Amino acid sequence: MDTIPRETADQLIRALGEAVVRIWSNLPQDVQHHLFDEEAITLKGETIRPQLAVYLHDKHRRTSCPLGKPREMIEPDSLGG
Repeated sequence: MDTIPRETADQLIRALGEAVVRIWSNLPQDVQHHLFDEEAITLKGETIRPQLAVYLHDKHRRTSCPLGKPREMIEPDSLGG
């Protein structure tokens, strides 16, 4: 028997989800993988995978650019420098 009203539980779940997104880039990769594949995708289904991946990619500080453009890789010159 739940002692918390459904609306309150939804608010708590949203707050926890937002907190996880905020610290996503600080989480170890195995934890990210577990949360993404083994929890979120299992819970909500494969149809959410692309949308969730794009959302996290946009929020993830190691893979997003503050200017909204993909990071450019500088190609090494022909002399290997």
